[in-house]
Amino acid sequence: MTTENNLSENEENKPSAEHQETVVENNIGNTEENHQDEDSDASHHDSIAHLSLTDVLKEMEKIINSNNAGERFREFNALKEKANHTIHDEVEDKKHEHTDAGNAPENFSYEHPSQSKLSALINIFKEKHDHFQKNQEEEQKKNLEQRQSIIERLKNLYTNSEPGVNLFKSIREIKEEWSNAGQVAKSEFKILNNNYFHHLNQFYQMLDMNKEFLEQEYSHNLEKRQHIIARAKELENEPVVQKALNELQYLHKLWKEEAEPVAEEFREKTWEEFKEISNKIHERKTELSAAIETEQNANLERKNEIIAEIRKLSEPKDNANHNYWQNSIRRVEELRSEFLKTGSVPRKLSNNNWNDFKTTLRGFNTTKNNYYKSLKGSQQQNLEEKMKLIQTAKDNMHSEEWDIAVALFKKLQEDWKKIGHVPKSMTNKIWDEFRDACNTFFNNYREKSSASTDNWKENYKLKKDILEELKAISNDEGSIEKIEALKTSWNNIGKVPRDKMNINSEFNRTLREKLKLNKINELELKEEGLSENQLTDKARKIKSQISDLEAEIVKLENNLSFFKNPSRENPLLAETYNSIDDKRAHLETLKQNLHSIISGE
Repeated sequence: MTTENNLSENEENKPSAEHQETVVENNIGNTEENHQDEDSDASHHDSIAHLSLTDVLKEMEKIINSNNAGERFREFNALKEKANHTIHDEVEDKKHEHTDAGNAPENFSYEHPSQSKLSALINIFKEKHDHFQKNQEEEQKKNLEQRQSIIERLKNLYTNSEPGVNLFKSIREIKEEWSNAGQVAKSEFKILNNNYFHHLNQFYQMLDMNKEFLEQEYSHNLEKRQHIIARAKELENEPVVQKALNELQYLHKLWKEEAEPVAEEFREKTWEEFKEISNKIHERKTELSAAIETEQNANLERKNEIIAEIRKLSEPKDNANHNYWQNSIRRVEELRSEFLKTGSVPRKLSNNNWNDFKTTLRGFNTTKNNYYKSLKGSQQQNLEEKMKLIQTAKDNMHSEEWDIAVALFKKLQEDWKKIGHVPKSMTNKIWDEFRDACNTFFNNYREKSSASTDNWKENYKLKKDILEELKAISNDEGSIEKIEALKTSWNNIGKVPRDKMNINSEFNRTLREKLKLNKINELELKEEGLSENQLTDKARKIKSQISDLEAEIVKLENNLSFFKNPSRENPLLAETYNSIDDKRAHLETLKQNLHSIISGE
């Protein structure tokens, strides 16, 4: 059995070919991990770039509540920087609004509503991270002792092994334990790792004395290398580039920890093959970079479009009114949310794009604020006009001249809607005053109206009697005078209950039948007791019928012009002339009736 004492000093300190290969491969593996860390940091930075402040705080809270909160320092720190950056920008916006309003910058004071929550989250995470670091130090100390123990067992395996020990099984167990052992402090790892591989190399040198064990170990490691190479070849065709890179990192870890050494004739060949495949997979980073670049350029284009739209809203061509600015405020808020949700842009343009966005947003707010400052004078004028309406409403809210007062209050309400905005501090106060005055009037109106219900029932009985009398009239001499008298009596009777209003339709239908029976037009009927609205309605109907009759007469006269002999003696035209005469007579009667209504006779 080869022992430590059998080795010369030069042999013990001289790195073997296997050890040199291991060092090279370890460096490659470390580079792979460094690249992976950089890619992970960049990916995480991009993933949070579009998050709103609320979402960032939620993500920080999720980390704090997770079981492994303390070890997620990079992730939490990136979110913390994003939150601080957003809060700083929003505070700056408030400061600009403060100074734009004509206030002195030194008088600015503003506490962001999310600042206290952010501070609390940071403090809680710091406690958890400190606790994690303390536990990690204790865990790393235990892991260091465990790894030192493994190295000692490895050393004893080739220096003090007793006869009959299965070296192949023992080295497998040692290598597996080393692979599964936990992390140690970075300051300890390099020396510890070199020490382990030194003794592993010494073990394999010892195996040179025992070709059987050495061949078994070489064969086992070669098989592992071949499996790793086969899987690496599959990764060349993996559609998701990032997934291929992640798994390649894991394969390098397996290679350096579990797949060396091998027989000399396979050593360089297998390593070169694996390294070549690794390089090809790394070359696919250009695909990933190209896809990311395309996406980032599209994001940049959309963000620039958003900035341009906000800038356009900040510079209205016509005189913008309140509705324009309210709609613009809502639209800008939508655009702001979309900007924040849109993914990352190329890093070299990120700061310029963000600053351009903030500058444009501030420009919009400044223009909008200037508009509302200019409104203060007109708002004061609107306030004075609304105060006049309030006074008018208060002066008439106890009026019982319903025909006039109801129309008045309806007009007051319409005028109120037409008047523009008043200072915010007065909006609710004056509206309450105006509404109370209107409610007082209409409540009083409803109470009085319900009191008149009994009179309406009596009116219904009177109208029912008149309707029965009208139904009994025939076409005897004097019937027209009777109809006129009944119509006048009907007009002088007030309202009937709502559920009995069909009696009005029945009366009008019966009236038309009786007028037709007596060959008289409704508009020629002489009637008294009509209200102003009823007179106006009747005048409108007469005007319409006059217009229709005049058009009919013109049409008939035009028809006569088509005949060569359009004289009255022509028997074919006798009926047409009679029709024209009747219509002219009717037209004259209607004109006299209209004159009577207009003159008040």
